[in-house]
Amino acid sequence: MVVGSKNFTEQRVLGELLAQTIEAAGMPVERRFDLGGTFVCDAALRGGQIDVYVEYTGTALTGVLKEPSLTDPAEVLARVRAAYAPAGLVWLAPLGFDNTFALVVRPDAGVKTISAAVGPARGWTAAFGYEFQQRADGFPALERVYGLRFRDVRTMDLGLLYRALADRQVDLGVGSATDGLIDALGFVILTDDRHAFPPYEAVPVVRQAALDRFPGLRGALDRLGGTISAATMRKLNQAVDGEHRAPAEVVRRFLANGA
Repeated sequence: MVVGSKNFTEQRVLGELLAQTIEAAGMPVERRFDLGGTFVCDAALRGGQIDVYVEYTGTALTGVLKEPSLTDPAEVLARVRAAYAPAGLVWLAPLGFDNTFALVVRPDAGVKTISAAVGPARGWTAAFGYEFQQRADGFPALERVYGLRFRDVRTMDLGLLYRALADRQVDLGVGSATDGLIDALGFVILTDDRHAFPPYEAVPVVRQAALDRFPGLRGALDRLGGTISAATMRKLNQAVDGEHRAPAEVVRRFLANGA
């Protein structure tokens, strides 16, 4: 089994979660982490370079399938399941958390919703990750739903984004709702009060060929369904980003505690 991941902390943790779960069920694993963004991982899965990775439902719907955004989590999951099936790709049980985009500010920004930020944002410098500015479900969605504009936008690695916000180099950062540093640094997530973003449930996506090759694989991975809340995912991410522990160690401790 070849397990892949994208190139940020949460994906490395989730890649280890899949890999260690598969190994515990007696199947050999090769890890291919840090492959890049969504489209690199999707191409690797479809091309057979990897057998499984964790994708997010809203990302698949709007980014990969190029379909309009939907707001109901069950509807989004059903749609991506149906759309991926002809390619021999199977969406398993959701892990239990929704990792939506998060617009993050310092507490002194004085706003709590994206709507309230529209006015002040015209004088702000924002920091985006590499995909957010271009993806249809990213900044274009905010422009369409809120009319949101910034004085300046800087593109940077997600690992640097929060430090830039803490150091007042930028006024707003766009990360993910489960990023551990949000709580650790005391930042505020602006509420998406007009629902610009679709649901982003985290779900293992696996090649049907791999399920056929390893009969115990589906059962092993489905047991992870519903085991990780957003709060738990933030803690796991913080253990890596804030406490500088290796993802493999963090996952071993998590699984040992009865996940």
